[in-house]
Amino acid sequence: MFIRPCYRKKNGKRHAYWALMESYRTERGPRQRTVAYLGQLDESHRLGVKNAAEGNAEVRQKQLFDDTRPHWVEVDVKRMRVENRRDFGGPWLGLQLVEQLGMKDFLDRTIPGGREEIPWSLMALVLILCRLCEPSSELHIAEHYYARSALIDLLGIASEKINEQRLYRALDAILPHKEALEAFLKNRLGELFGIEYDLLLYDVTSTYFEGQAEGNPLAQRGYSRDHRPDCKQVCIGLVVSKCGMPLGYEVFSGNRTDVTTLQEIVQTMERRYGRADRIWVGDRGMASADNIAFLKQSGRRYIVGTPKSMLKQFERELLADVVLPTRAGPDIRRRCVTQPTDHQSILLAHLKLNLPTLPLTDGA
Repeated sequence: MFIRPCYRKKNGKRHAYWALMESYRTERGPRQRTVAYLGQLDESHRLGVKNAAEGNAEVRQKQLFDDTRPHWVEVDVKRMRVENRRDFGGPWLGLQLVEQLGMKDFLDRTIPGGREEIPWSLMALVLILCRLCEPSSELHIAEHYYARSALIDLLGIASEKINEQRLYRALDAILPHKEALEAFLKNRLGELFGIEYDLLLYDVTSTYFEGQAEGNPLAQRGYSRDHRPDCKQVCIGLVVSKCGMPLGYEVFSGNRTDVTTLQEIVQTMERRYGRADRIWVGDRGMASADNIAFLKQSGRRYIVGTPKSMLKQFERELLADVVLPTRAGPDIRRRCVTQPTDHQSILLAHLKLNLPTLPLTDGA
């Protein structure tokens, strides 16, 4: 015997009723008949009747094939709630990518172990995966994201072991290996994706602190891109390839201007990766007589924007020699000089350096 659901519609809703069925043999083959109607059953009653109907497993006739049919019950979704949900897909995929990249092995052999309860290389992996899946602060990782992610099972670190202090200390453990990490990523990504580093773009941004930041000598007051001159800040110089892949970064004091960082970042990148046949690209904030002279040394190639104060010097050359294809109208020459765009200021820089002019696309 077995139980079977029977469906009825009542007041426009579908209801499931259960019936106790029996199989028997006839001259025309096996048949089934209803022994009793059981009405509506909750899960516990349904399983109880099912077990009683099937009888003792030891004396029940063996089946030729195992019963692989799914067991299911109807539930009222309005009375259900989800608890202890874990994000699995993102952390699992991130861990696979990290292993394919070789990052896990690199961290294990680069960051030395000590007396810590959890290896710093494993904590660095926690930071990488959390930033990949849900970019946020260390405090948010410790108090919210890690506990609801599958990293607990994938990495084998209990949620109570992850706190903001341990994450901050993991960052301190990674920092001495910054150059080795950047070099590893640059070489590995170049192997995997064929990234070329013949054109390097450099710019500077900043981030500010709400507190006094007395323990950070680089935290100073300076030009605030976040419109927070009341807060101390640090400046961050970032070098990326032409496809936007980061090559390296340096942190400068918050009161340094962009133009004073160019020579340092160029020398740092050349010391780390060698002096290759590269083109350095920067905006007009990087242009100065000293920087131009520095870039000309040893035949360095570069493209920098022309400062607005110098645009008047090239107005005649621009109007006489440069033709910009556009559909904007006949007054494009006047607007090109009085309201230069970044693309046009780069073209002016080429004029100043007597370099071949770059072709501008339609509508540039």
